[in-house]
Amino acid sequence: MISEGCEQCAVGGKMVLFVYGYCDQRDCFYCPLGENRKNVTQVYANERPVETESDIIEEAKRMDALGSSITGGEPQEVLERTCNYISLLKDEFGEDHHTHLYTGITGGEENMRRLAEAGLDEIRFHPPLEQWGDLHGTEWEDILYTARDAGITPAFEIPGIRAEPEFLEFLDEGAAEFCNINEFEMSDGNYRRMQEAGFELREDHMSAVEGSHDILETMGDHERVYFCTSVFKDAAQHRSRLKRMARNVRREFDEITDDGTIVYGKTWVTETRLDELGVPESYYTVKSDHVELAWWLLEEMVDEGDIEDGEIVEQYPTYDGTVVERTPLA
Repeated sequence: MISEGCEQCAVGGKMVLFVYGYCDQRDCFYCPLGENRKNVTQVYANERPVETESDIIEEAKRMDALGSSITGGEPQEVLERTCNYISLLKDEFGEDHHTHLYTGITGGEENMRRLAEAGLDEIRFHPPLEQWGDLHGTEWEDILYTARDAGITPAFEIPGIRAEPEFLEFLDEGAAEFCNINEFEMSDGNYRRMQEAGFELREDHMSAVEGSHDILETMGDHERVYFCTSVFKDAAQHRSRLKRMARNVRREFDEITDDGTIVYGKTWVTETRLDELGVPESYYTVKSDHVELAWWLLEEMVDEGDIEDGEIVEQYPTYDGTVVERTPLA
């Protein structure tokens, strides 16, 4: 089973709203957060640093977001901020803007009430690893029903460290709606700790951990369990999100690549020169010290000697327009 939040994520429609970098679970050796996100208070909408609420709205519009995922750190540690952002998104984009939240703590009845009032649609719990298998009869069981009673869809989202049948029991009992299993990965933020814990990379992969797929032998056949591979997250979700952005911000002469980047030409001639060459206005944009235009047209004009030089630029469609590659033409 794929939840509504996952369906939106699969097509690149979820904005990632990172609200807080601190977390009480300080002994999670597998925490993937890098140095720029761990133990910080800076908020990010996708990769955009958030200074004002308008930054969040602008980023959501930039990618034509269908919904938002709230993450950290621990979003419940800054509950007022988290609820404010959920309300902001709902007010701006309507009730159909699906919101889900990742959390490593239960939070309690009051938190669930406030999150529900703000408009949270779905909450994904990640209990501490050392408690897996002993969750029944604890606050972790109680919070599933508390969230549901408040109007929030409760679920589990866990890393694929090992199989744990108790999560399936919660699904069959109707306490949790689904269980997402993320392929266990090594990142820049956890690589050393993961190695010290005895985990190794898969030989054919840059980040996936050896043996993570073994969890499917026990849990994979359940209709409400979904295994999210690292390849899917990196290649499909991220690329799809970039493509959504690119379609929104592209100019008529920009080309969108299969990776979701934008390609155009850049040269240092006057607008008068382009008019002399008969270049339609829709094929170029004049900047303060250069001109941007269709890359294939620039390449043709350089080859024919009409323009002395230029370059083909490939960049991300993100707010900061990070350049991926420059190819000189002369």
